Amino acid sequence: MFTNTNFTQLTITADKNIYFLSDFHLGAPNAAASLQREKKIVQFLESIRNQTAQLFIVGDMFDFWFEYKTVVPKGYIRLLGKLAEFSDAGIPIHFFVGNHDMWVRDYFEKELGFIIYFEPTYFEFNNKKFLVGHGDGQGPGDYKYKFLKKIFRSPLCQWAFGVIPPAIGMGIANYFSHKSRSVASQKGEEVFLGEANEWLIIYSKEILQHTPVDYFIFGHRHLPINFNLPGKSKYLNLGEWINFNSYAVFDGSQTTLQYYNP
Repeated sequence: MFTNTNFTQLTITADKNIYFLSDFHLGAPNAAASLQREKKIVQFLESIRNQTAQLFIVGDMFDFWFEYKTVVPKGYIRLLGKLAEFSDAGIPIHFFVGNHDMWVRDYFEKELGFIIYFEPTYFEFNNKKFLVGHGDGQGPGDYKYKFLKKIFRSPLCQWAFGVIPPAIGMGIANYFSHKSRSVASQKGEEVFLGEANEWLIIYSKEILQHTPVDYFIFGHRHLPINFNLPGKSKYLNLGEWINFNSYAVFDGSQTTLQYYNP
């Protein structure tokens, strides 16, 4: 159970918003579809740039990502260039490591000024309390994944993968990555399982027993969800950008789930 309840406090002005996005899964299911999606995301980011106080990317920006010591994966230059514009303009970019890009090291931090998070983190914006995280491995169940996550995130595992030639390692990783739930999401198979079976709803309720939170913001689930919790709290799942183009916006007083339809 995640128990660090220190709140990072930030204030935004009346004419600015905080935006939350997740699960771009760039690279899936193929280069052509990924490029089309990347261009759409860049178009969206450009449309909100002047209204953005803080930008949160809540995991799985890529379908797979691994940083070798001196090598990073090819592609995604349009998105990375646009994020560099945000960073150079003084807009903080918060990046939460997801299960598909868990092998992030320091490239985004050094080149783009990202603030990197590996666990759910508490924030307070304009006296509203948030808990933000990718969402993988939280809540009850899924013990096999939780065990594998500890192994994959270990320095030994990262070192072992790093000594494999990139052409072989990336090929293996992309094969298994494409077989994961991002592919199921392309088929529109995600459905709401009900309050008693949604792990992140259960997890949010457990947090509320000891820490007041106004908004729980997660990704990973691949389904846009806006669910009312006890005490006027809300759980919002950000969905993904393969089918839904969904995201959340905090305007200084309330957080809403929205959709981009250019």
